[in-house]
Amino acid sequence: MRKAFLVFSLLANVGERLTSRSTTQKYICTLKSGPAPPLAISLINGAILSEVRANAIAISQFSWEIGTVTEALLEYSWPQLSVFNAAASIPPARDLFTSDYPTDVVNIATTVVQNKPNDSLPLVPDSAVGDPASIGPAVLLANWTRNDTSDTRFSIDAGSQLNYLLNQAPRTSDGAISHRSDQVQLWSDFVYMAPPFIAYFGAYEQGDANMTYLLQAAYDQCRLYRQYLQDNSTKLWKHIELGSYQDNNLWATGNGWAAAGMLRVRQTISLSNVSSSFVNQQTDLLNWVEEIVKASWTHQTSDGALRNVINDSGSFKDSSSTALIASATFRLAVLKGDNTTYISSANAAYDYVSSNIDSGGWLRNTVDPLTFYSLSDPNTPSPEGQSFVLLLESARRDFQDWVDTNATLPSGGMAVNSLVSQGS
Repeated sequence: MRKAFLVFSLLANVGERLTSRSTTQKYICTLKSGPAPPLAISLINGAILSEVRANAIAISQFSWEIGTVTEALLEYSWPQLSVFNAAASIPPARDLFTSDYPTDVVNIATTVVQNKPNDSLPLVPDSAVGDPASIGPAVLLANWTRNDTSDTRFSIDAGSQLNYLLNQAPRTSDGAISHRSDQVQLWSDFVYMAPPFIAYFGAYEQGDANMTYLLQAAYDQCRLYRQYLQDNSTKLWKHIELGSYQDNNLWATGNGWAAAGMLRVRQTISLSNVSSSFVNQQTDLLNWVEEIVKASWTHQTSDGALRNVINDSGSFKDSSSTALIASATFRLAVLKGDNTTYISSANAAYDYVSSNIDSGGWLRNTVDPLTFYSLSDPNTPSPEGQSFVLLLESARRDFQDWVDTNATLPSGGMAVNSLVSQGS
């Protein structure tokens, strides 16, 4: 029996608390040891990364694209505020230094809140349940750091989004929240969209029993989705289960969504003040991510790519999912303290992705995110692919920082170029 979350009690105080795939509407963003193998020299210079970043912001329009680009911007441009910064706090300091203030992320969140219809519980009206929730962490961050403390729109809208997920959206009988609003249907994409928001909202609930409930709820969604979608023989995840149609292909991007989403949930739990009560859950999440990473790289091609359907040798090579799974691999290496097992694969993937970025900062040879099984039209680049490049660059940079700090590179080993110092 599903436990009801009393959102009305939270909403009654939310201003005080938070201040102290298909879509029906789109919004335009206006704004274990042993030495690690040396990282290959970057093929992406800082100027190109600046173009990648600008392009990602410019073309992200659908709800999940907006949520993904806000997370990519946090990890790339504002890493001090990312959940992957072990020294970060949730919530962050109210009065951030100018150099720490995530202006672009806040501007995007503000645009979404300003355009949200009054009669919509989700942040963006959408036929996908999970996708609008991906913008939720940016809205919470904007609310916490805003100058006008009398403006309650951000806190109320974030609370409404949470209310929709936990109390209104369709579910399976055992509690898995549907990714679709018109039927009970589970998509691997959901794991990147909704559970990180649920966990992030919970981490803001400092000293409140709601924190424990929400962190557990985020973990439970990951657990249930794995239960339904994991292919027992490969340990990779199917794309879509239940509902009026299924997609049992082991779609690479879907596996990347799942791995990256579970990492964010795990890190949000670890930054909370009840993390010591969630030791087993944190271990589970890392192990579940490793299942995907390990299985994915066994199908890597000789030039470093992953195929759109990971285990199908006839499927085309996809630079987008290759970037996302490589980013999760670098993150996993730091969190598990293992700087060797999958790093050669991640480095090869990085070089493959680098070779597919053109002089204008566009990632080429990506899957079309709306069809799942065809290449993007050359004139219609993938917005999520642009963000995945930033996620990959951020994860690789942070991996190198961790290696340097822990002195685990062999003497004389080649370190990754500092792309940030080259200009971004």
